[in-house]
Amino acid sequence: MSEKPSVLFVCVHNAGRSQMAAAWLAHLAGDRVEVRSAGSDPGAAVNPAAVEAMAEVGIDISAEIPKVLTVDAVKESDVCVTMGCGDTCPVFPGKRYLDWTLDDPAGQGVEAVRPIRDEIRKRVADLIAEIAPEPAH
Repeated sequence: MSEKPSVLFVCVHNAGRSQMAAAWLAHLAGDRVEVRSAGSDPGAAVNPAAVEAMAEVGIDISAEIPKVLTVDAVKESDVCVTMGCGDTCPVFPGKRYLDWTLDDPAGQGVEAVRPIRDEIRKRVADLIAEIAPEPAH
């Protein structure tokens, strides 16, 4: 049995999109995937609208804290998913990079964050199906 795949979600502030993506991955894949998230310029706190939007679907991210993107975090991940951080994400050979273009929830209310949350869920579910499908019973 190989080691479980690891995914790193990166956005600029690690306060909205990457936090929601990491929470969805942990929620949907359970312990089949290792999850990390970070920001190239981390914010002071997780976006309250993102916290509220995730709470509406039963996922609590209120205790999460934005983390700074480190070279080690990228090196230790199999898949690096960037969300609007452009050229600030370090690139290493042999890693798989995905760039998800998503609206930035910063400064927006929960109404604007819900569709972002739902789009992230869809993309995360597709990623799980590809890298860590449910074992056949």
